[in-house]
Amino acid sequence: MEFFKKYTSNTYASAANQYLFEMPKDVVRTSRIFYKISVGGEYEYSFLYSNITDSTFADGSVSHCNIVCDSWEILGARVAVASHIYTADELDDMTGFVELTFDGNEHKSVGPGEFFSTDSVKLNANKGDYICLELKFTGETLPYHEETIISAFINDGEGWVACQKTPFACMIGCNRAVKHKVAFLGDSITQGIGTATDSYAHWNAVLSEMLPEENAYWNLGIGYARASDAASDGAWLFKVKQNDVAVVCMGVNDLLQGRTVDQIKNDITTIVTNLRSAGLTVILQTVPPFDYDDDRTARWNAVNDYIKTVLCDKVDAVFDVVPYLGDEDQPQRAIYVGHPNVTGCKVWAEALYPLMKVVLSK
Repeated sequence: MEFFKKYTSNTYASAANQYLFEMPKDVVRTSRIFYKISVGGEYEYSFLYSNITDSTFADGSVSHCNIVCDSWEILGARVAVASHIYTADELDDMTGFVELTFDGNEHKSVGPGEFFSTDSVKLNANKGDYICLELKFTGETLPYHEETIISAFINDGEGWVACQKTPFACMIGCNRAVKHKVAFLGDSITQGIGTATDSYAHWNAVLSEMLPEENAYWNLGIGYARASDAASDGAWLFKVKQNDVAVVCMGVNDLLQGRTVDQIKNDITTIVTNLRSAGLTVILQTVPPFDYDDDRTARWNAVNDYIKTVLCDKVDAVFDVVPYLGDEDQPQRAIYVGHPNVTGCKVWAEALYPLMKVVLSK
């Protein structure tokens, strides 16, 4: 896509097509979502959307990876820069919105499986400000991010309420010259679940803040996601491939969902092979501890041994996260809980920083 030749991510928030929601026919809703900006300044922006599900949600009975979603309509879109996140009661007081267009039109008919972006708009935002995206939309079945940890609101004509049932922009695209484009590929742990909503305290956000602003950082972590989702080489991995460096941390949900050692090994191998073939530098992390039972612990040990002894030769570097997050005597036990808390995320980021500093200095 031409979009990726010009735009890179300018937020540490994850925003994915994780699940599907339904609306009655002809109902129109308006949404607002707040994305915190990681690099300040005046830049040209464009906002990327996808009409394909990225990953499997829960047991996959309703939503799984690579669903080509049905058509829906954007009736209008606007953007504003805000110094803080507004509450539902304050949203009607927001000002400074600028109209967004799609190929010069205010309306957009979104086709099945379509990747699309807004026309460019120039915005001036300070580091730590928020871009608020407003979308007026209608449709019967649409993709959204059920487990989002950024603030989202819906207005169906009866006032604003906190609600995540709206399409999310999968990239806050910023036309900024960067040295490296870095993607973090993972599950809910990478997304940031375990840290508070809008805290931006997840491990890769903390790490990205420690690393130079001359790079762009895109959080592609999704709750419930599995290595098998990424290995399918669909819309999710397509987004990862648009970067220069991929930091991969997969496997927890595969273990929890009962996939075999060989299946998980094959899926992670497929992921890193596809990324290396696409020309990316790949940093592969071991599967984090998650208070596994005996069966899962045996499979976890086997997968991590494979990463450290076999896949180490197929990637640019392997980072073993277990010594930093696992109990000294029972490494499968997560000392900062399975979804790492703020302290665990800080420990993780500080441990990975020296390796990432070397990789990004090249």
